[in-house]
Amino acid sequence: MKGLLAGFALMFMAVGASAATVQERYDQSCTYCHSTGAAGAPKTGDQAAWKPRMEKGMDTLVKHIKEGFKAMPPGGMCSDCSDEEYRALIEHMTK
Repeated sequence: MKGLLAGFALMFMAVGASAATVQERYDQSCTYCHSTGAAGAPKTGDQAAWKPRMEKGMDTLVKHIKEGFKAMPPGGMCSDCSDEEYRALIEHMTK
């Protein structure tokens, strides 16, 4: 029973750490344009602006980040992010 509880505790700690990592990545890489709408970037939390982009599908959005799209440089401002991190950042910005 103690092992099971310890496992749940580690799982919840990992989820919390993951959320903090997404926020940290956002603060380091995305906030510059997506908090202000600079260069036409959809603002974080602006669901109306994100809706037509999300309709293109997550794979397309990740591809746009990796290759660059309009004023966004390749990799956005996170050249060492994985595809999973890009997905998490997109989800973070759309809420």
